Amino acid sequence: MKDILNKLNISNNHHGTSTGLNWIGQEDCEISSKSPVDGNIIGHVGVTKGEEFKTVISSSKEAFKKWRLVPAPKRGEIVRQFGDELRKNKKLLGCLVSYEMGKSYQEGLGEVQEMIDICDFAVGLSRQLSGITLHSERAQHRMYEQYHPLGIVGIISAFNFPVAVWAWNAAIAWVCGNVCIWKPSEKTPFCAIACQKIMSNVIKKNNLPEGLSCLVNGFADVGEMITSCDDVPLVSATGSTEMGRKVGKKVAERFGKTILELGGNNAMIITPEADINIAIVGVVFGAIGTAGQRCTTTRRLIIHESIYDDVKAKLVSAYKQIKIGNPLDENNHMGPLIDKDSVNCYLNAIEKIVDDGGKLVVPGGVINGAGYDSGCYVKPVIAEATNDLNIVQTETFAPILYIMKYSNISEAIEIQNGVPQGLSSSIMTNNLREAEAFLAHSGSDCGIANVNIGTSGAEIGGAFGGEKETGGGRESGSDAWKAYMRRQTNTINFSDELPLAQGIKFDI
Repeated sequence: MKDILNKLNISNNHHGTSTGLNWIGQEDCEISSKSPVDGNIIGHVGVTKGEEFKTVISSSKEAFKKWRLVPAPKRGEIVRQFGDELRKNKKLLGCLVSYEMGKSYQEGLGEVQEMIDICDFAVGLSRQLSGITLHSERAQHRMYEQYHPLGIVGIISAFNFPVAVWAWNAAIAWVCGNVCIWKPSEKTPFCAIACQKIMSNVIKKNNLPEGLSCLVNGFADVGEMITSCDDVPLVSATGSTEMGRKVGKKVAERFGKTILELGGNNAMIITPEADINIAIVGVVFGAIGTAGQRCTTTRRLIIHESIYDDVKAKLVSAYKQIKIGNPLDENNHMGPLIDKDSVNCYLNAIEKIVDDGGKLVVPGGVINGAGYDSGCYVKPVIAEATNDLNIVQTETFAPILYIMKYSNISEAIEIQNGVPQGLSSSIMTNNLREAEAFLAHSGSDCGIANVNIGTSGAEIGGAFGGEKETGGGRESGSDAWKAYMRRQTNTINFSDELPLAQGIKFDI
């Protein structure tokens, strides 16, 4: 891994805070990044202090004054260059993501590809930041709407997607004329440093203001610096619902804006008219991909009673074929959980399932022995349970799948919607009526609703996000860009009179 860091121009004893091109700050290292793959320390990273954060804000504010005046298509050109640099470094960055976070190497590569894809999307978007023209009720008046750059965008990201979610936000924010301050997870700091180094090279090459992209490392208190700062009009935060409540409240107190991407408790419905072979592949990947640590992980499987036993048997058989081990070995399907705290949450959830009256079909457990030295490798779990159990209502960030029965499509949708979260959902069926019922107003209440694909894995062309305790935010594609801009309505009077709206008369 040291060779990977060297090729990415990163020291494994990294001090300071990035104001863009320059690294400033503390010599004391307060974050130790430990790989869940083998338990080895990747390196140490300094934590951002209050005075350093003020320097970052100052650098960002100065950069914004210049960057907002750059024509949007030229801003897109910078993002294009960033995407090209990501292409050159895809294998290196994908490997680092896999090793520091623990997801499979193929998933690491896929995450970097998401970054490349959002750059491509943002380049096209840079020529389409459109408003609309409106008809005024007053003669010889014209109305229109336009969107202006917002300012500094604060990005708080989670460990499970240590690079892609930042890029979703940053690429769109940049073409919209904003600058970014990124607070990554303290569990994956070197992934963030690698991305910042790559973008810094693009900034330097184009002689741009260094505060265009800044990085602050640390724990929750560093995130609070962003959420409480009046100079940051928008905070995009990804993480738990508990974290989102704190962020949303803090930013709302100062009338800032938020994009919240929080917990998911995603369900797949399998109907009697589903292609079972497709369904099994979809649910297994959805449940064990990234070791169950995706916000879009399939956590509940709602199966029609007439095919329940058959689907359960096929799932148990499929789980026996899952290979667990070093995620850099492409023969393995599943790597470790991020750390031992996550392992404890996993074990507590299993205990809670039994206490609540659930039945373990595939019991799971921690894997020990040679090759599993980190203590973070676990077996995926399948449990029979009802939707009303407290543990089922709670998102556990681990490969635990709850299976349950339904008798008709209305009941299945009611079960699907019967949790506090509302991120992703899926139905497996070849019946048009069932599919449309699932997508209708009275169907899935999630931000993402799929037919004949799983709950995990989203294309960047669509807006990503969910409802209820998922936070309501939208990132990535479609018109999600509007959240990163300041909306303005304009009225132009080109007559030689001043008629007032609503026909009001005012004579002097």
